[in-house]
Amino acid sequence: MNDFRLTRGTKLVIATHNDGKLAEFRELFAPFGLDLTSAGELGLPEPAEEGTTFAENARTKAHVAAEASGLMALSDDSGLCIDALNGDPGVYTADWAGVPRDFMAAMQRVEDLLRKKDAKTPAQRRGSFNATLCLALPDGRDQLYVGKAEGTLVWPPRGDKGFGFDPVFQPEGFDTTFGEMTSEEKHSWSPGHVGLSHRARAFAALVEACCDV
Repeated sequence: MNDFRLTRGTKLVIATHNDGKLAEFRELFAPFGLDLTSAGELGLPEPAEEGTTFAENARTKAHVAAEASGLMALSDDSGLCIDALNGDPGVYTADWAGVPRDFMAAMQRVEDLLRKKDAKTPAQRRGSFNATLCLALPDGRDQLYVGKAEGTLVWPPRGDKGFGFDPVFQPEGFDTTFGEMTSEEKHSWSPGHVGLSHRARAFAALVEACCDV
């Protein structure tokens, strides 16, 4: 028996207090008929993310939510890794936006650092969005699923869709940013089709392992 199987009616806690991230997961899971809620909706604690890898932070969030709720929990830890900045901001992507979150300021910070590196050409402005999903059970077991989207950092920001660094990230093979793309282009999933985003690709790995397609 696969204790990580996600079938119609399964109660699943999305371990986030981010409404944008929750909306993405609701769209992704729509075809599967799960009973979704979030850590924010349940009033669960928001743990400190002190890990140095996406996997460590994803595990922390998923296990806190699973233990507190007594339900299976799914977390996502994701971030933008920029080659010219030695992988920064990486696991600290959200921290670069401060509290309260100001991603316009964070995008400007990235651009200022790239200019200091004299990074002008697309080849000098390469980066990737990375996502690690952790599906955790209340008994402490978990499974990880990883996705990655390669692209280029552009300036100025373009588009008002999505959130975070989406307006400055142009995925490989496209001339539009994530901020200009529809949710369907970025995050959708259907048999034989996977959206462009890092989260959609990680989700596809989860579906293959845990869901009845």
